[in-house]
Amino acid sequence: MTVTDSASTDRLGDHSVAAQLLRSSDTVSYDPLVEVDWETPLDKGHHGLSPEWSTLYGTAYWNEMGEDLQKALTRQEAASVASTGIWFEMILQQMMLRDFYAKDPTDPDFQWALTEIADECRHSIMFARGAAKLEAPAYRPRRHVIELGRAFKTIASAETAYAAILVAEEVTDVMQRDWMRDDRIAPFIRTISNIHVVEESRHMKFAREEVREQLAQAGRVRRMKSSVIVAAAAYFIIKSMVNSQAYAAAGLDVERSLREARANEHYKSMLRSSCAGLMEFLSSVGLLTRPAVAIYRRAHLI
Repeated sequence: MTVTDSASTDRLGDHSVAAQLLRSSDTVSYDPLVEVDWETPLDKGHHGLSPEWSTLYGTAYWNEMGEDLQKALTRQEAASVASTGIWFEMILQQMMLRDFYAKDPTDPDFQWALTEIADECRHSIMFARGAAKLEAPAYRPRRHVIELGRAFKTIASAETAYAAILVAEEVTDVMQRDWMRDDRIAPFIRTISNIHVVEESRHMKFAREEVREQLAQAGRVRRMKSSVIVAAAAYFIIKSMVNSQAYAAAGLDVERSLREARANEHYKSMLRSSCAGLMEFLSSVGLLTRPAVAIYRRAHLI
C-alpha cells in the first residue's frame, strides 16, 4: 500500500487534465509532412472550403459566378484562413512560452505546454504548405492588426491569453469539422482539417481549464476588464480571417466583394452558430459582460 500525503494528492489532482492530454497526444498525433498528400498536383475542380463557409455564399455576386470562379474563391479564402491561423498560432506560442518560462519542467502542465507549442509549430508549417499548394499569395492581417497582435502577445496573460486562444480555436474548429467531411473540398485540405480538429480539441480543453482556474478567485472588475480584452481580440481575429486580397486573387471585383460580404447575413449566421458553445462557456466563467457582448455583436459572433 502506498501512502500519499495530501499535498501530493492535491498536486496530482491539479495536473490531471494535463496528464490526460499528454497521454492522448502520445496515443493520437499526426505528422503532416507524412499524412498530407503534398505531391499530387492541385485539382482545380475542388473547393478550398465548404461553399457555405464562403463570405460571399448566397449573395447576388456568388449567384452570378460560374462554378469555376466559386471554387477559385473558396480556395483563396481557405488560404487566407490558414494564413490568419499561422499569425495567431505564432502569438499563441509566445504567450504560452512566457506563461511557462522558468517553471517546474517536471510539472505535467509544463510538459503539456511544450507539447501544444510543438503541435502549433507543425500546424503552422502545414497551413503554410497548404496555402502554397492552393497557389495563394502571402495573406497577412492589416498593419494595425499586426501591431495590436504584437502588443497582445507581449502583455496578455492568465485568462486573457487562454480565452483568446480558445476564441481562435473554437471558430476554426467548427469550420474545419464541416470541411473535413465535405467531398467537394480538395482531399489534402480535408486531411489538414482532420489533423487540426483532432489535435486542437486537446488545446481547447487545456485552454478552458486554464481560464476556469485563473478566474476562480477573480473579482468583478477583473472579469469586466478581461472580458473586454478577450472580446477585442476575438473581433480582430474574426475580421482578419478573409483578406480582401483573396477576392482579387480569385479574379473578383474587390470593392463589390467587400460590400456584399459585409451585408451577407448567411455568413454572419454561420459565424454565430459556430460560436454558440464558446459564448456559453464565456458566460459560465463571467466573461460575457455587457461591453463584451457589444463587441461580439459587431463581429457577428453573437
